[in-house]
Amino acid sequence: MKKAYLIEIKPTTEQITKIHQTIGVCRYVYNLYISKNKEMYKEEGTFMSGYDFSKWLNNVHTKEYDKWIKEVSSKAVKQAIMNGDKAFKRFFKGLSKFPRYKKKKNQDVKCYFPKNNKTDWTVERHRVKIPTIGWVRFKEFGYILKHVVVKSGTVSQKAGRYYVSILCEVDTTKHMTRLSKTGLGIDVGIKDFATRSDGVVHENINKTIRVRKLEKKLKREQRSLSRKYENLKKRGEKPATHKRANINKNILRVQKLHARLANIRLEYVKSVVNDMVKTKPMFITIENLNVKGMMKNKHLSKAVAQQCFYTFKTWLWAKCKEYGIELRQVDRFYPSSKLCPCCGNKKVNLKLSDRIYTCDCGHEMNRDLNASINLLQATEYTILT
Repeated sequence: MKKAYLIEIKPTTEQITKIHQTIGVCRYVYNLYISKNKEMYKEEGTFMSGYDFSKWLNNVHTKEYDKWIKEVSSKAVKQAIMNGDKAFKRFFKGLSKFPRYKKKKNQDVKCYFPKNNKTDWTVERHRVKIPTIGWVRFKEFGYILKHVVVKSGTVSQKAGRYYVSILCEVDTTKHMTRLSKTGLGIDVGIKDFATRSDGVVHENINKTIRVRKLEKKLKREQRSLSRKYENLKKRGEKPATHKRANINKNILRVQKLHARLANIRLEYVKSVVNDMVKTKPMFITIENLNVKGMMKNKHLSKAVAQQCFYTFKTWLWAKCKEYGIELRQVDRFYPSSKLCPCCGNKKVNLKLSDRIYTCDCGHEMNRDLNASINLLQATEYTILT
C-alpha cells in the first residue's frame, strides 16, 4: 500500500531560490497550456492533449521564446502539463468546471520530483535528498519509518514555510484489532461537530475562544491589507514590486493566519476520527450530506465550510479501512432526525429550531443524539469500500 508523509523542511537560501524557480516555472507552464488550448479552440475548434503540448513546448516554444523553462527539472514541468491535461479531462466528463489559471498568491502549485535513480529520494532520520535540490533537513525527526521504499515526492510552499510530501510503499498488513460486537452511529452538524450514538458529543472547534481570537485577528489584517490597496488606487499608483514591501509583509501575515486556522481544524478532525476508531466498533454509520446544497445558503455557507465535512469523511474512511471497520453510509434523504428509535414514528413537522425530539409514545431526547441512534439502527445503507 502506498502512503504519503507530509513533513516540514528547512531549506537553505540557495535551495529556497531553486524551489521558488521550479514552482514559478510549473505555474507558468500550466497557465500556458490553458491559454494555448483556449487559442486553439477559438481558431480550430480543437483542444491539445498534454502529450502534444509537451512536444510543442520542447521542440518549438522553448527554442524561440522561453528558454529559461529548461533551467528546472523537466519532470516537474512534465507533471504540471499532465495536471492541466487531467483538469481538462475532468471538465469534459462533467466532473469539474473549466480549468482556471494558477495564481501566485494562492500558493497551490507543487513541484513534482520522481525517483529516477537509486540515489534519488534517499531518506534518513533527519534529512532527505531531493532530486536537483540536494539534501534538505527535516523539522521533525523520525517521522518517516525506516526501510521504506520511496516512489516519488513533491515540494510545496505555504505561508513562508516549505513542505515535502514523500510517497512511500509501506507494509499492507492490517492491524489485527479485536472489534466489539456493537456499532456506532455518527451525526455531524453545525451546532456540534459530531454526536455519537454512545452519547459522546464533539464540540464545534470554531466556537472556541482560541479560534475566534485568530479569526478576529485575521479580520483586522485583511482590513489593513485592503486599505493599503485602496490608498494606492487613490494616489493613482500601481503596486510596483519595489514599492510594495509593506503589502508583501501584510500578505504573509494573512497567509500565516489562514494556514494556522486550517491546521487547527484539520488536527481537530483527525483527533475526533481517532477517538471514534479507538472505541473499536464493528461498523460505523454516517449520513451522506448534501454539502453542495448546504453551501448555497448564504447564512450557513461559512459555518458549513469551516466544519470540514469532506475531510472528516475521507479520514474516517481511511482509518476504517486500516483497522478493518465497516463504514456504512445511508442515503441523504433518510429522515434520521424525524424518526423515533423506540416506536418508529416519523415526525413530519419537525423544525430545525426544535432541539429536543418529543414523540407521542413518550420518548424525549436531544435531536442530534436521536439522529445518531437512528443512523445506528438503519437497515438500508451502502458500504464504502
